[in-house]
Amino acid sequence: MSDPGERVLALAEGWIGTPYRHQASLKGVGCDCLGLIRGIWRDLYGHEPELPPPYAPDWAERGGEDRLMAAAKRHFPAVSGLEEARSGDLLLFRWRADAAAKHLGILAGPQHFIHAYEQAAVVRSALVPGWRRRIAGVFRFPDP
Repeated sequence: MSDPGERVLALAEGWIGTPYRHQASLKGVGCDCLGLIRGIWRDLYGHEPELPPPYAPDWAERGGEDRLMAAAKRHFPAVSGLEEARSGDLLLFRWRADAAAKHLGILAGPQHFIHAYEQAAVVRSALVPGWRRRIAGVFRFPDP
């Protein structure tokens, strides 16, 4: 696969069905949304650029810091918006405009994304208006 986005998407599709497990990052065993991205990163580059500290399910509500956004900006080139996004790009979501970004997914074509759905598994979901309006940032995996 020559297109890095196609490779990212293929890797993400390989995680579909992995059970949701808070703070985990093992394909087929368990992951949360961050764990999914960490696993894809490891498959692409061999090691993670940094390890996240332990985090509670309500970390974003308690901390006040936009830690996912800051980490994305450190390690991924930004894409100007969903209009410029391609399959395989990283999507960050925030539940409210004044809240920290708290969810991650991989764009899977113009109408879908792959993410670890809490209390379920890694799934492909429709990128419906309710999800689209919560997109806080779009980033591209760096070229390997």
